[in-house]
Amino acid sequence: MPMSSSESSTALKRTVIVALFAAVAVVLSIVEAQIPLAGMGLMPGAKLGFANIMILTCIYFLRARDAFVLVILKTLLTAFLLGTFSSLLFSLFGSLFSFVVMYLLVRFGGKRLSVIGISIAGGLAHNTGQLLAASIVLKSSSTFYYFPMLLITGVVTGIVVGFAVRYVVASLSKISLFEEFLGGTGH
Repeated sequence: MPMSSSESSTALKRTVIVALFAAVAVVLSIVEAQIPLAGMGLMPGAKLGFANIMILTCIYFLRARDAFVLVILKTLLTAFLLGTFSSLLFSLFGSLFSFVVMYLLVRFGGKRLSVIGISIAGGLAHNTGQLLAASIVLKSSSTFYYFPMLLITGVVTGIVVGFAVRYVVASLSKISLFEEFLGGTGH
């Protein structure tokens, strides 16, 4: 059955939004890569998770599959642009864990959970996913030595990302392109 004009328009809008969010997520990842966290005693390769701003925002507006496409695009484009293919597995594990946790919390937590709480859970899931990937690659559980520090950074960055998402969602909700997608997790 062919798509109606309205359905076609909505599909195009979704594609445009995912592309815009992917571009912003990649830029945030590039900016984040310039911040030397290893000098702060964090695990090598640790990141602040600024790209999660766009992923969590996408979860609030669009469908799970749209946010999933965004996660994959952001991860692959960032790895390609930053030349970090060796860390692609770590980023992919972390991003997918984070996406699943945040999506489930938004979808089933509804109004009971704050965006900041969901963001913190996403940050913790991202760090856990990366540590699991590292333990698989290195065939050692010694990577979990970093877990306490990553829990702390996951909470702190989750709070920052959560506040940013709250602002971004409120701001985008006022733009006509996003109006029909308000409450997107049910679509």
